[in-house]
Amino acid sequence: MIDPDELTDKLVTTLPDVLPTLRWFGGKDRPITAVRPLRTTPLAEDIAHAIVEVEQPGRTEAYQLIISEHSDGYDATSDPERNGLLLTKIAAGEQVGGITFAHEPGVELRTSLRGRPIGVEQSNTSLIYGQQYILKIFRKLSRGENRDLVLHRALRSVGCEHIALPLGSISTELDGEPVTLAMLQEFLPDAVEGWDMAKTSVRDLMAEADLHAFEVGGDFAGEAQRLGHAVAKVHADLAEALGTRLADDDAIAQAIAGMQRRLDTVLEAVPELTRYEEPLRAAFDEARQHIGKIPIQHIHGDLHLGQVLRTVHGWLLIDFEGEPAAGVAERNALRSPLRDVAGMLRSFDYAARQLLIGQPDDDQLAYRAMEWTKRNRAAFCDGYAEVAADPRDNTHLLRAFELDKAVYEVAYEHANRPEWLTVPLSSIARMTSGGE
Repeated sequence: MIDPDELTDKLVTTLPDVLPTLRWFGGKDRPITAVRPLRTTPLAEDIAHAIVEVEQPGRTEAYQLIISEHSDGYDATSDPERNGLLLTKIAAGEQVGGITFAHEPGVELRTSLRGRPIGVEQSNTSLIYGQQYILKIFRKLSRGENRDLVLHRALRSVGCEHIALPLGSISTELDGEPVTLAMLQEFLPDAVEGWDMAKTSVRDLMAEADLHAFEVGGDFAGEAQRLGHAVAKVHADLAEALGTRLADDDAIAQAIAGMQRRLDTVLEAVPELTRYEEPLRAAFDEARQHIGKIPIQHIHGDLHLGQVLRTVHGWLLIDFEGEPAAGVAERNALRSPLRDVAGMLRSFDYAARQLLIGQPDDDQLAYRAMEWTKRNRAAFCDGYAEVAADPRDNTHLLRAFELDKAVYEVAYEHANRPEWLTVPLSSIARMTSGGE
């Protein structure tokens, strides 16, 4: 059995060098000044769970590790001979040293399955067990129940058809507060990511010299309409499960002030945005003057084509954790569903223009990208309007949310993918000049 004291000493001395090499560690931009193990818990003869506090200049964050001395980089999740233990304990509803493994009420799980990691993730680790289950392990920990689990449970309670059902969880407490460590859901092996479907549609259009978007075999508009319908249904189900209210003047003023603050921050970092400062500020102020009382509720919070899956039965929404850069309080705040709509509309623009990145200017391809974007934005809103109020009825607020999202994208692309900066900047230019 792993000795907790020996493991603690080992973590203190080795993790400052190991953590920056791990895909899911979010602090690669700053040096690690200290690692303090908060708890080490043996789970089996050669597997242990650890929660560590990582100190860096300007921040201190908690992370979890599942450790095997027989696995590379201490990571037992990458070892199919050992990671099945997590599923077995969830199925059995075990409690081990302050860690609770639980299945959802009425759920019976098949065990003796090996888990294979998904290699593309950044901030979490997901294990797929057979063709049945997917376990998402939240690497960076926050106090309070994880929003992804909370909203999935709420949606399941009202029979939502557009989610993968939650099946179980792993949780603990830190300083008397609940902390979600992992979430188990049904796995859908036939699912295709919306981003991949949209990219294929755009590629088909670009390959056709003389056809319009509605004439190309890979036209996406029908799927965009069905997706809009699904998003509106999820919003309606969230409102039924968790309630809704009207935003007062203070809430609206705070939302607009948040847009202005984001703009202030990004202007300091990205000089290319300066030319659009005046029309951006005017658009945010105009939204405050025209929107009136608006309903607010729990929403997805980070909706785009990479957060939706198409199965043989329809569209599903995934990953309800919220915007990665937002704090816990901001993620859990009630907000207008139009924020999700704006995020998806921005994603259509990205899908249409991703093939043009790094290519010579081509007016014909740029026109076709715009044609694809407009067609699918309209189809999405048409589908949404089948269930709820048409997003286009609140033009000023929807435009403000889109512009705010584009400003966020400017900051992201400037820091991570400078060659993509033209995508949000060109959108801001069009929207502030009346081009969209």
